[in-house]
Amino acid sequence: MDSAAIYTLIGVTGTVCGIIFGYVGYKKGLQKESSENGREAGALKSDMEYIKRRIDDVLLEQKDTNKSVNALAERVSKVEESAKQAHKRIDRIERGFGDE
Repeated sequence: MDSAAIYTLIGVTGTVCGIIFGYVGYKKGLQKESSENGREAGALKSDMEYIKRRIDDVLLEQKDTNKSVNALAERVSKVEESAKQAHKRIDRIERGFGDE
């Protein structure tokens, strides 16, 4: 075998090995990328579920707060009416003492 054939054989072997190693590296890269994408998607889904739960909690708290505000508004209305009646009675008493 002459040296040109040996160099050609080495070149072809190197090229074939380069193609094989490149393909194997490409496949591993795809697997790694797919794994990272899956991990990111799982984390995103988990975060979204957490946000949904927290929003539900906030809405429930808001409903309770609205009920409390409505109850307080009702009580304030009753107290204002009672104070109005008390002022009328006080005015009548003051008028009665003013005549003496």
